Amino acid sequence: MLVRIFGSAIHGVDAITITIEVNVGQGTRFCLVGLPDNAVKESEYRIETVIKNTGYKMPRLRTVVNMAPADIRKAGAAYDLPIALGILAASEQAIFQQPVESFVIMGELGLDGTMRPVRGALPMAMRARQEGFTGMILPMQNALEAAMVEGLSVYGMSHVREVLAFLEGRETIAPVPPSAYQPGFPEGLDFSEVKGQETIKRAMEIAAAGGHNILLVGPPGAGKTMLARRLPTILPPLTLAEALETTRIHSVAGKLNAADGILTTRPFRSPHHTISEMAMVGGGSIPQPGEISLAQHGILFLDELPEYRRSVLEVLRQPMEERSVSISRARQAMEFPATFQLVASMNPCPCGYFNHPEKPCTCHPGMVRKYLNRISGPLLDRIDLHVEVTPVRPDALADAPAPEPSTHIRARVMAARERQSNRFYVARTDVMRTDKKRQPEAFCNAQMNSGHLEKHCALGPEARQLLSAAMKRLQLSARAYDRILKVARTIADLDDADNISPHHIAGAIQYRTLDRENWGA
Repeated sequence: MLVRIFGSAIHGVDAITITIEVNVGQGTRFCLVGLPDNAVKESEYRIETVIKNTGYKMPRLRTVVNMAPADIRKAGAAYDLPIALGILAASEQAIFQQPVESFVIMGELGLDGTMRPVRGALPMAMRARQEGFTGMILPMQNALEAAMVEGLSVYGMSHVREVLAFLEGRETIAPVPPSAYQPGFPEGLDFSEVKGQETIKRAMEIAAAGGHNILLVGPPGAGKTMLARRLPTILPPLTLAEALETTRIHSVAGKLNAADGILTTRPFRSPHHTISEMAMVGGGSIPQPGEISLAQHGILFLDELPEYRRSVLEVLRQPMEERSVSISRARQAMEFPATFQLVASMNPCPCGYFNHPEKPCTCHPGMVRKYLNRISGPLLDRIDLHVEVTPVRPDALADAPAPEPSTHIRARVMAARERQSNRFYVARTDVMRTDKKRQPEAFCNAQMNSGHLEKHCALGPEARQLLSAAMKRLQLSARAYDRILKVARTIADLDDADNISPHHIAGAIQYRTLDRENWGA
């Protein structure tokens, strides 16, 4: 008897529907085909034990399991459940009353029949809804995650007996109700804990308002890491669309907490400086998302930037511009999203005290510039804000006024983001009516392309003259020119100004610390 059960395979951060065909006929051999990996091939032994331990018999006839399409590699143990169900149905030990062809079924099985969680439940559910399936059967640990997809009934179960009882009509099981999405913010961190450093807080506010990359340069103990870790508290909350996209990536990577179901706060990734290129951008024999994709719609924090290998930093250049990364292998190519905000920190020199107001720098001549040269010029060009962080004196800490809490700063950031959203709404509508590929959407000032700059960043004569003089004096690149315009547009948005004024341009230019003449000489 031939039975078809539908499962799903992960390809990048998307899913592909897999048809699992099971036929039981004359013969004595178990045969599994369809390009399975070793974990799938080993399922024969797990499934045989599960079938015996749940009161059924493994058929001693020729059993052929085909996983189509056959040119896509099937990996992992998540196919245990659909294969086991197909064998029981094909051997007529289980008679399904439910329309099994309308379900996508996935789950790893323990030897006693318990169901274990799988990776990528959210993209599987998205694909199932897109292809017209009405239901999905998953381990209970993955149910909340998949239930976020509207229009799909998700059934979370903990044992293969429950699945059989449901499909045979012996038990009625209600689908998991989707929980309402409630965006959140990081707990335990707040800008009210940071005394002093008002100019640096202003730079962090600008970075949050426009989604700009930022580099903090200062001596040890000046508060660089403390400020960076509080940046998520002033970013706008994740929208539902952003949360689903970010959750999908974490689900595929196996880094999602089953109890949460969906990510509600922006990710903050802080990899150690010993990280490899593959771990940063993604890869492997079966490509997996890297740190830049796990930081989707969030922050990638690189502490002590010059300590990272130069090759690791250089692989960031293209994803920072294109907001995606393509991983190519001999048999397949995958594209992972990489819309992240880079936040980096570094000491100004090897000893850490160059430009310190009190402690002398002990570095030899030229060591400061050599230390800075560990970061390539093209990468520095892609960082919008270079901010010099100076330590706060102890007496100033005692007399400092009460710091502003993150909620107040976030309100101004969200107001600026609202102005940007209203501005780009018309642009997005125009793009949808014309050519979407030529003009990608922009959701914050840092994502503006040349067309957006020409339309939304027009300068008056005084502002243009000021920027032209800065370009000549600092010998800035054309990319730095665009970055200054984007930052100036963000400063204007925070000031609730329709046009960019000369003082907005001047404010943006002052955040190019590492471009200043003789810095580090």
